[in-house]
Amino acid sequence: MSKVAAQIKVMPDSPDIDLDDLQERLEQSLPEGAKINGFERDEVAFGLVALLPTVIVPDDSGGTDAVEERFAEVDGVESVSVENVGRL
Repeated sequence: MSKVAAQIKVMPDSPDIDLDDLQERLEQSLPEGAKINGFERDEVAFGLVALLPTVIVPDDSGGTDAVEERFAEVDGVESVSVENVGRL
């Protein structure tokens, strides 16, 4: 079974949000079979910082849809978008 790596951009709903806490909540929200292989941070504007987790998911699990849905449900998340996808 092959795996897919996707970098997902998670925009918090406020520049005042605790990014370390948000990272933990994102990790806890992952569906079964998915894992995070690191986080980057991207300063967007006016103090707003986006989180860019790289998520590894099995190729046969429907891609990143389940991860995107779970991330969007996390408290403090404004939006979720896939930035890059590639096979491992």
